[in-house]
Amino acid sequence: MIFAGIPCLSLRGQAGKGPSAGSEDTPFQETQGEEPLRLAIARITHGHAAWIFGSKRTEAVKVVGIYEPDTGLARQFREQYDLPASLFYSNLDTMLEAARPEAVAAFGAIYEHLEVVESCAPRGIHVMVEKPLATNVKHALRMELLARENQIHLLTNYETSWYPTTEKTFRLLSDSSYVGDLKKVVVHAGHQGPQEIGVGPEFLEWLTDPVLNGGGALIDFGCYGANLMTYLMQGRAPVSVTAITRQYKPKRYPKVDDDATIILNYPDAQCIIQASWNWPFNRKDMAVYGDSGYIITKNDTEMRVRNASGPERSFRVTSTDLPVYENPFVYLADVIRGKTLPGENGLYSLKTNVTVVRILEAARESAEKGKTVYLQPEKQ
Repeated sequence: MIFAGIPCLSLRGQAGKGPSAGSEDTPFQETQGEEPLRLAIARITHGHAAWIFGSKRTEAVKVVGIYEPDTGLARQFREQYDLPASLFYSNLDTMLEAARPEAVAAFGAIYEHLEVVESCAPRGIHVMVEKPLATNVKHALRMELLARENQIHLLTNYETSWYPTTEKTFRLLSDSSYVGDLKKVVVHAGHQGPQEIGVGPEFLEWLTDPVLNGGGALIDFGCYGANLMTYLMQGRAPVSVTAITRQYKPKRYPKVDDDATIILNYPDAQCIIQASWNWPFNRKDMAVYGDSGYIITKNDTEMRVRNASGPERSFRVTSTDLPVYENPFVYLADVIRGKTLPGENGLYSLKTNVTVVRILEAARESAEKGKTVYLQPEKQ
């Protein structure tokens, strides 16, 4: 990555491969000799903002502006990453006019995603937000309309979109019918809790706010399962959603749930999402069951499979075996440069992630009212 002309380490993938992020396969092309994508950052209160300053740095993008009205937090980031003060702005529109970015990555509260799109879309600036797309369906539909009217890419970034095991599961299910017809998916996601793992105060403040985050663990980690299942179902939405939320630590998280179980019901399949801030350790794993076999992903590279052809097999899959985009900023740059496409039902795609928000809103309503919520068919 480049910060105001300062080159940093490139973490690009394998040249000549066909990476995927829930998209059509296209030849992977290096951007050497090309101008990096002009990228601005909208807020840095999300803990994932550290990616673009640290482990996910890449020469595919050049950071040309950072919008952060919290001057203390801005100063902290300037000092931590040795950034010039000229990169920082306290007003979003001022930054967009001065920095002229091609794209913006939003690292603020989920509720603030709409504000970012409302400022960027009319200017023709592409946007990538951290998961999920929005806190509610009203915001999601407004963002979708703005993106389509102004012909911008509006992507949603999930860590599990980078996992080789996610793409391998999709291919085994969809291309080879390894497990037969899909019947059940179980997704576990979460960690010990945001306070327990030591997230920063600026992150914790909105992550535990029912408006700014839209909920607690239900939103924070339920979105992973909703995104993965929508991808595996190739865009199909569930017929109904049933959810139960708990507060196992009400003194620590008094305003939001810290544990959620969500059941997505389809005419021919079911998905159980277990999202929690109460796991004894970090986890993002998935079990996919068909009528003739199963696929179990332990993490980003380890998985187990079995079908009628023989006993269970355990193996590792990496980006060398099955090339995927392991860097969301490289992916963003390649999408905007036309080197790859999100695909209508891809993991990052707008259509998929509007469906994710519909699922999460229904889950929240189900938990609040204690009953199953039936989703209305989407308007064509």
